[in-house]
Amino acid sequence: MNDHAIVSLVGAGPGDPGLITVAGAACIGAADVIIYDRLANPALLRHARPEAELIYAGKLPDRHTLAQEQINALLVARARDGKRVVRLKGGDPFVFGRGGEEAEALRAAGVPFEIVPGVTSAIAAPAYAGIPVTHRALASSFAVVTGHEDPGKESSSIDWPYLARGVDTLVFLMGVGMLDEIARQLVSHGRPEATPAAVIEWGTLPRQRTVAGTLATIAAEARRAGVGSPAVTVVGEVARLRDELRWFDRRPLFGKRVLVTRTRQQASELAQALARQGAETIELPTIEIVPRVDAARLAHVITDLRTSAYGWCIFTSQNAVDLFIAHLREAGLDVRAFGRSRLAAIGPGTQAALARHGLRCDVVPSTYVAEGLLDALRGRVLRGQRVLLPRAEGARDTLPEGLTARGAAVEELTLYRADLPAQPDAEGLRSLRAGEIDILTFASSSSVRNLVRMLDGDLAPLRRALVAAIGPVTASAVRECGLMPGIVAETYTIEGLVQALVKAAGNGPAV
Repeated sequence: MNDHAIVSLVGAGPGDPGLITVAGAACIGAADVIIYDRLANPALLRHARPEAELIYAGKLPDRHTLAQEQINALLVARARDGKRVVRLKGGDPFVFGRGGEEAEALRAAGVPFEIVPGVTSAIAAPAYAGIPVTHRALASSFAVVTGHEDPGKESSSIDWPYLARGVDTLVFLMGVGMLDEIARQLVSHGRPEATPAAVIEWGTLPRQRTVAGTLATIAAEARRAGVGSPAVTVVGEVARLRDELRWFDRRPLFGKRVLVTRTRQQASELAQALARQGAETIELPTIEIVPRVDAARLAHVITDLRTSAYGWCIFTSQNAVDLFIAHLREAGLDVRAFGRSRLAAIGPGTQAALARHGLRCDVVPSTYVAEGLLDALRGRVLRGQRVLLPRAEGARDTLPEGLTARGAAVEELTLYRADLPAQPDAEGLRSLRAGEIDILTFASSSSVRNLVRMLDGDLAPLRRALVAAIGPVTASAVRECGLMPGIVAETYTIEGLVQALVKAAGNGPAV
């Protein structure tokens, strides 16, 4: 075991990947091995290094992938191999997470360990359902209780008389199958049958459901609704506040499953914006950016750029900006190479990409398509002026043809092509083919065409969902593929696309 070997027992939080702590995310990013539970959101594994070993150790109430003893042994073995190990556990590792047992096993084996607390579902799930566990007027105390005691124990260690009469708010974890017994014990020991209660399934996630009732009715209500594990049960007067304080499930896109088809590097911007509106996002990148540039041609362009031969450099995508700047740096140059060349961007996303590199745009059209850029450049690009257009292979000819017709000398530089991903996301494809997607989002024409190719031309899974396009050009590609765009954003940006979805949902204002 080397000096850096350690086991980090990390709380993954209650489900929403945004609730991971900064320390927890850092541990995941540094790990050699990650052993993760069923309730640890798989999205958190994106913090991991590509070479990290990922081991699933999920448990269901009736079956375990690995027994606890096997997990303990695995933690010890990987650490003794000199690995930095993360044990990623749903919620908090020391709140009914068996983290104490794992820490004891590590201590007994002489393996260094640390505890990284997480947000427990005992507090987070009620909060996302609009139920505070304490309230100045209603509850001055709360208790977190297991609803699933160790079956090997001879008798229950839960002090039901005290819980029934001595604690204002009770939160039961893992007890959805024991609701009848929980209610019976509380009522028989003095808690009124009329006490409000609520069961929250998949708390903090877009699939969250909340069933409300009283101690007399909650078990039957949960059965009627088909509530399953994982679920958190809240008992107490604070449960009355749900209708007044509920916020998460009132978001405009709550409960909608939305497919994001952007490149893996760009998907997070749209996914995060959709999540803020309550959607559950499923990422299925349909584009992989493959650099494609002629080295001799690139060298010639860079030489001319440095001598201010180009009056204009026009960028029509963020990818073109990032790749072109990368080529400049490889040549030992920086943004000063643009010299006296003026810059134009097709829209705010591309403008922002230039700004990240310290470059200011001279022209950004009000309509974010090639036709809008042509209009914005009218009278600015002069006859005989050289114009550099770094872009993707197979891009539309509207811009170069329009500028050439005005007398400009347009020089295209192909930087990349938008290919199909070499390894399509299997889970995203499965969800799409299974009819689990409510909304398809497309931010480019190539994303539409590539998704159809990924499905081998089978449009049936796509016709089951609402199709949303970022603008008219993408909507035209949707139609060319034999589909109908149900939503076309009025503002051709990611924000505009999200706003169009919110407006169509009609469930309330965007947040």
